[in-house]
Amino acid sequence: MKLTPLEIKQQTFEKSLRGYDVSEVQAFLSLLSNEWEHLMNANKDLEAKIEALNERVKHYERVEEALHETLQTAKESAEQKLAGAKLEAQSSIEKAELQADAIIREAHQTRQNIRQSVLRLIDKKEELTRSMQAFLENSQQSLKQFSDDAAGTFSLPEEEELDNIPTPKKLIELDMEAQEGDEVDLGSHAYPPGVDRLDDILDEID
Repeated sequence: MKLTPLEIKQQTFEKSLRGYDVSEVQAFLSLLSNEWEHLMNANKDLEAKIEALNERVKHYERVEEALHETLQTAKESAEQKLAGAKLEAQSSIEKAELQADAIIREAHQTRQNIRQSVLRLIDKKEELTRSMQAFLENSQQSLKQFSDDAAGTFSLPEEEELDNIPTPKKLIELDMEAQEGDEVDLGSHAYPPGVDRLDDILDEID
């Protein structure tokens, strides 16, 4: 049963012999009414505060839920970005590995080409060395033969032999007689020493 302060103040009791003192009862009821009114006001304040706290709690719950959703969204976004970064990193690594393999293959191919070029140069150097050596040997031999002049091609005949050297006209006539089959006695008209080997000597010089 809910009582108000006014109902407490207006509460009456039946009188009887040897009952309570009416003034004391009234005073107590008045005091009780005031305390009851105070308690009711305090209770209303507390209920208002509780309501306000409940509203704040609900507000905090909504904020907490929003934060939770935000954190969940941020977590999912971070996971997606992390997964994307991992995929991109893996793709970059694979691309770099492919480029590195291509560079290595190209370097090996270049090295092989350089090696082949060096080998060809070595072969050409050896071939050129052999050719130059053969040329020098032949030149040295020709120089020796030229210096020795074993056939006497570049030696001067004696004065009396010069008189017996046929003139070019006479040589032509003798050559024509030899071609006709006549026996030609060169005798004192012999060719200078070494003339018979002139063609061979010229071939050697060439």
